[in-house]
This record gives sequence, C-alpha cells and structure tokens, in this order.
Amino acid sequence: MSRIGGPREEPCSAGATGDPPYRDKATALRALHVPGKPLVLPNVWDAASARLAVAAGFPAVATSSFATAAILGYDDGEAAPVGEVLAGAARVARAVHVPVTIDFERGYRLDPAELVERFAATGAVGLNLEDSDPSTGQLVEATEHAEFLAAVRAAATSLGVDLVINARIDAFLRRAGSPGEQLAAAIARGTQYLDAGADCVYPIGQADPAVVRAMVEAIPGPVNVGYGRQSDLSLADFAVLGVSRVSFGPTLQQHLYGKLGAALFAAVAADRDPFQVER
Repeated sequence: MSRIGGPREEPCSAGATGDPPYRDKATALRALHVPGKPLVLPNVWDAASARLAVAAGFPAVATSSFATAAILGYDDGEAAPVGEVLAGAARVARAVHVPVTIDFERGYRLDPAELVERFAATGAVGLNLEDSDPSTGQLVEATEHAEFLAAVRAAATSLGVDLVINARIDAFLRRAGSPGEQLAAAIARGTQYLDAGADCVYPIGQADPAVVRAMVEAIPGPVNVGYGRQSDLSLADFAVLGVSRVSFGPTLQQHLYGKLGAALFAAVAADRDPFQVER
C-alpha cells in the first residue's frame, strides 16, 4: 500500500476549508474507492492508533464510533458529547498526514450547516452517516435520510467544503423484513443515497458473498462492507466481488483490549507482577 498526502497540516478552520491540502485529501480519499481493489480501513480510535495504521502503510484512516465512545467513557449510539467526538476527530486528523474519515453516527442531531462547519474544522475529510436512529435502533425512512444527506451535501457545497460521504445502510443490521426484503431495501436505499449526494454506501451487517455480489451489481456506486469475524471471506474475496471499501469497525480495538484484559487478569490470578516484562 502506498501512502498519500504531504506533510502534516493543522486542522483547517471553517474559513480555510477551500485550501488545497483539504481538497487534495478529499480527492485522494474518494479516488481510493475502486471496485475490485478496495480501500481497506482498519478503524482506529485515537491519535496513537491512527499513527500505527499509517506506519503500517494504510493510505487512509477511519474511526469507529463504538471504539471512540469507549475511550471517552460512553456507550455507542451518540451518547458521547458531540464536542468530545469532534475534538477526538481533530486529534486524529492532526496526528497523521493521510486522509481521515470519521464515523459520525447520524450527525449527533446537528443541523446540516452546523454539522458541516464544525466537522470541517477538525481537518477530517470524510464521514459516515447512518440511516437508523441511534436512540431507538429504528430505521429512518429512506426518503427522510436521503433528504438529510442531500442537505449535508448542499451545506458542504455552500461552504466550499469537499466531504466524502459514506452512507451507512442498516437494513440488515435492523433485520428489516425477510432476507430478500432486506436485500431489496439495501439496494433501493443505496441507489437513493447516491442520488442524494453520497460518495459510497455501506450496507452493514452482511457478508454473504451472493448478497454482496448482488448489491455491488445493482447499486450504481462504490459499496463498503464490514470485515466481520463471523465471515469466512478474506480481503481477496471481497476484491473479487467488486467491493470498493472494507471496514473493520471496533474489531481491532476489541481484540487489543481483550488481549490486555486477559493478560492483566491472568497476572493477578497467578499473583504475579502484571507489569513485569517477560524476557
């Protein structure tokens, strides 16, 4: 994987969002969404994990809302104060030179213009916006969410901000009808969200190869899938299916913290010094 971007920049303010570095990062992020050669995003949660991802060679950095909420001491589902989430996004964007995209749930109830202005000030150039209500877990009507996406895109255009919008589709996650109805809803919603101004769509919660292929073939734009532990599909398999983006969500953080917790509990149970480095 090649790295992209130049020297690290400070987060841009709303008045500086038209500066070339910001536009270049958004353009670079959008260009990485290639069917059959997917952008792989090992979702991070802070500046340190973001730097690890970049050092490993990943060309862009994404966050996970679940993982970010965990380090802030809150549950997922927009429970964390939006100011803290935005501050965390700014720290990640400031820490790395590659494009940064943020899992922004459903926008934390911000008006589209305020959302764009405050989000752009972090220096991140992409964001996820999901189509279910974090407080209830219920799917939002497709037209309502499409109108929200269109309003965010219009606000970005008005403010001179180039945002890469990844529209998450929760039809599978929320089990909206039979499997066939979920697939039909994902395709219909994906098409509608792209028409509304999204750059990519993310039907989360589905890794069946036949279903993924059906979505890729029917949705007229880049498709993001989640790399889940319940799936036997490899990154190469997703590439063959024509996927444009692969996300890991909170999986890496959960794996890392699980290892840490197991080591600490084992040390205490064995009456050992948990901080003694084994040689």
